[in-house]
Amino acid sequence: MTLLRLIARWFVGVLFIISGLIKINDPVGTQIKLEEYFEVFASTFSPAFHALVPTALVLSVVLSVLEVVLGVALLLKFRPKITTAVLLVTIVFFTALTLFSAVTGKVTDCGCFGDALVLTPWQSFMKDLVLLVLILILFVAYRKDPQPHPSPGAGLWVLTSGLISIAIAFVAIEHLPFIDFRAYKEGVHIPTAMQPTEPYRYTYIMAKGGRDYELSEYPDASEGYEYKDIRLLNPEAAPKITDFSIWNNEGDLTEQVLQGKKLLIIVHKVEKADTDNLAAIRRLAQSLGGRADALVVTSSDEASYEAFRHEHQIAIPYAFADATLLKTIMRSNPGLVLLQDGTVVEKWHHNDTPEATEVLKLLNR
Repeated sequence: MTLLRLIARWFVGVLFIISGLIKINDPVGTQIKLEEYFEVFASTFSPAFHALVPTALVLSVVLSVLEVVLGVALLLKFRPKITTAVLLVTIVFFTALTLFSAVTGKVTDCGCFGDALVLTPWQSFMKDLVLLVLILILFVAYRKDPQPHPSPGAGLWVLTSGLISIAIAFVAIEHLPFIDFRAYKEGVHIPTAMQPTEPYRYTYIMAKGGRDYELSEYPDASEGYEYKDIRLLNPEAAPKITDFSIWNNEGDLTEQVLQGKKLLIIVHKVEKADTDNLAAIRRLAQSLGGRADALVVTSSDEASYEAFRHEHQIAIPYAFADATLLKTIMRSNPGLVLLQDGTVVEKWHHNDTPEATEVLKLLNR
């Protein structure tokens, strides 16, 4: 029992710390996932869940920091009765959430490990079930057995881990994630990422004479097989990017955007855009001249963006894209993406808007 408790303590503690750190690295990403849950709950249960949408970023930071703190506290045996009780409540909540996702299919990714490791809803639910069992073992054990002595300075380490986690989250919100796990990270050549990494391979499930056969090639009709199903053998070969599309009123601009030197100014929804650094972004676009083409890409409707650009004197061509795509590309609203022939050269939060000299230096290196 002592060995089982030791294994459970380290497994749960390490997993909670890893999960929390991944979320702290990208609190805006967790905010987006929470907003998705609130919208689904609002349509499924009660419109009252809409009231939680404005709190999503704060909840994102609180939940992420809590995961790290609980993991550290568990590993250091700091107040194990309280720690395991809070862990139990937390994992019951997450298990219910992932079960809802798995059963309804309304949220296809729980965001348990952010974009670093995407799990299906059923995979997430099974992971939470395992954690639930392990935490229950710890919860019961620490109520029956004498309390273990905490590691030296455990309380200080727990407090320090919480403060450091909050600091990391704040920096990630005011700038960009320290590590970008998304498909549009720096160095990615978007056209290549839009293609399969290798030819797809299929197996065909065919029936003949009351038996099923798996065939690597589709049989000729004269062979007497009856088609039943088809199975993809290498799903890992699927394109990493499937949703990159940009357009304006004149038509599709996707290929044009992926050619030459482009500075994309991403504006998710104009009503939520931070306008503090728009002047710096305007100056940057003007300073580039014709050496790189600036283009605003927004998910707002045309009327809303027209009003926004006139209000803020943004004399830059604009186009449209899907809201989810823009949130995936850029966590900042607005934010900047520098492309050269479809390769992501650099990305900036609006708080870090660069000078034209820095942009041109990157394009000419």
